[in-house]
Amino acid sequence: MATKIFVNIPVKDLDKSKNFFTSLGYSFNLQFTDDKAACLVISEDIFFMLLTEPFFKSFTNQEIADTSKVNEAIMCLSVDSKAAVDALVDKAVKAGAKAPKPAEDQGFMYSRGFRDLDGHLWEIVYMDPSAVDAVEPQ
Repeated sequence: MATKIFVNIPVKDLDKSKNFFTSLGYSFNLQFTDDKAACLVISEDIFFMLLTEPFFKSFTNQEIADTSKVNEAIMCLSVDSKAAVDALVDKAVKAGAKAPKPAEDQGFMYSRGFRDLDGHLWEIVYMDPSAVDAVEPQ
């Protein structure tokens, strides 16, 4: 069985967050979704648990990061093409996200990012498989 990852992130308004990610083409696992949390399905092994801030706070005694001032993490997802990078980020911006910087094209890798409704930073990347295969292990 493959290792699965469940990344927990706090959200201010669960319904707005669910609508935002649904507009990007993602779905939710309803078995792990209620009025305090929603299980965002990225792939068969990658999930983001969108937790209401009060519920998120029940798992930690630390403050929730103020994403208008600090980055708590960068969630980086790969896609199959440069066009897919642009399509996903364009959908996110149309749905209310902010694009923090212009696209970066390094030849072998193309990336763009967005800040979601709660300010979490998402980076969407395409890496040319032939360029990745050409990199020597260190």
